[in-house]
Amino acid sequence: MSKTILQFMLIFIVMVLLQVSIFNHICLYNIAIPFVFIYFIIRLPITLSTNWVLTFSFFLGLAVDIFSDTQGMHSLSCTILAMLRRRLLRLYVPRDEDISNPEPSIRSLGLSIYLKYLITVVLTYCLTVFTIEACTFFNILQLITRILGSSTLTILFILGLDSLTIQRREKRL
Repeated sequence: MSKTILQFMLIFIVMVLLQVSIFNHICLYNIAIPFVFIYFIIRLPITLSTNWVLTFSFFLGLAVDIFSDTQGMHSLSCTILAMLRRRLLRLYVPRDEDISNPEPSIRSLGLSIYLKYLITVVLTYCLTVFTIEACTFFNILQLITRILGSSTLTILFILGLDSLTIQRREKRL
């Protein structure tokens, strides 16, 4: 258990540092920003209590807010995402089937279910962040463009990051 706690603490620190130092400076056409740090929330075990998930998610968002000077946008969005995470996963995982590994990943859920789950989670997060940032629906086309662009970029980065964590069982020659 302590190995798992240390592993998640390390992932927490690495995700915040990567987001603040690298991914916050990537902005494609002043529209798409990758929010790769939510990978931490996505990878939290399903068996973890909702209170812990809310706490970890809030502090993750708060850490990014402090270093990004975003006045609580990420804290609120991460907390909302933490509340919806288990429900969103239950949309795609049949109740009869049990997940082999409590951490959602390509390996434990399969590519199609994980991709549906990832798209829903990232779209929910980006919708929340950009709606809070805009505080208006005046320029709805720009809002939709930013949500879809950032979601696409975030999904691509998270899929790449998740493919790096897959343990290969085959031996290479």
